Amino acid sequence: METKILGYRRENGRIGIRNHVVIIPVDDLSNAACLAVEHNVAGTLALPHPYGRIQFGADLELHFKTLIGAGRNPNVAAVVVIGIEQNWAKRIADGIADTGKPVAYFGIEGYGDLKTIERASRKAQEYVQFATSLEKVEAELKDLVVSFKCGESDTTSGLAGNPTAGVVGDRLVKLGGTVIFGETPETTGAEHVLAKHFATPELSQQFLKVHAEYMKLIESKGADLLGTQPTQGNIAGGLTTIEEKAFGNIEKAGKTPIIGLLAPCEEPTKPGRYFMDTSSAAAECITVMMAAGAVLHIFITGQGNIVGNPIEPVVKMSANPNTCAYMPEHIDVDIKGVLSRELTLDQAADKVMDCVVKTARGRYTDAETLNHKEFVLTRLYPSA
Repeated sequence: METKILGYRRENGRIGIRNHVVIIPVDDLSNAACLAVEHNVAGTLALPHPYGRIQFGADLELHFKTLIGAGRNPNVAAVVVIGIEQNWAKRIADGIADTGKPVAYFGIEGYGDLKTIERASRKAQEYVQFATSLEKVEAELKDLVVSFKCGESDTTSGLAGNPTAGVVGDRLVKLGGTVIFGETPETTGAEHVLAKHFATPELSQQFLKVHAEYMKLIESKGADLLGTQPTQGNIAGGLTTIEEKAFGNIEKAGKTPIIGLLAPCEEPTKPGRYFMDTSSAAAECITVMMAAGAVLHIFITGQGNIVGNPIEPVVKMSANPNTCAYMPEHIDVDIKGVLSRELTLDQAADKVMDCVVKTARGRYTDAETLNHKEFVLTRLYPSA
């Protein structure tokens, strides 16, 4: 199996497979300025979002962690941060700066949009010329952090898609790589089984506690997973209970032990398989995993989820024959042969690994070619 890839070695030694210059707004008020810089300077990527004002506590901390993590991601070469208030822009820039990559920040107060846009555009131009002068280096798959999620799941997800993803994850870990999966609510009904996959009894108990707290939060709002999970798409695909969905979902865990339990946006500290405490919302989940340093995402879909991410390329795989036939522009890897027994799980995993290597060497994913750039921040509670 080919494991050689081409990537960009960052100042801290990490390997990225894309080379973005991102323009990060601290808050919703700064979106316009960031988009103006993107318009002015070719090769820049603005990350507009609707939040960042009057947040507090853990919600504000997660906001900062997500924006800082986006800038720290190895797929990013350089960063310009713009905020209405300079001190918050500096906080984000400082969190990115210890990676060693170029980062600058600008506050709009005292300058206004036009002067800020001019100043930021000049710095962005400098950064784009820096980034485009970088040359790719040869690296290995084990140098990458790869994340996993499933969405619009159906019976084919649990029978073929997620088991194939489990094999792929096992292979990456065996090579010495790092993989992340999550979706805490969608382990409900199978959480006791997933707990056995953790490397130590202590980690197992930590996971069960995290799951219980998530369920308590949902129930405290008067909600019931039976009202939202499975989704209408899941039901149409043959999943009738959250337990059925969960047992399919945890197939992504594969056979290698889970060595760590991560909070959203938390970076893994060493190679291996990790579980991240995330929601089940596709774009939110990918965003926090990207903010933890994942440079490539493998997304398993049954009914046909179309999500992408602006920083982390999303490779989609499906075992649903209808989805592969009617939504081919969204499916990078067709593994429907697993259900017809034309492919074994190992052969399906070979196809996924081949696509992963090609993507890591520069191939655009379907989501990238279709301009899917869903950058979605997670909110914990209302603003003050």
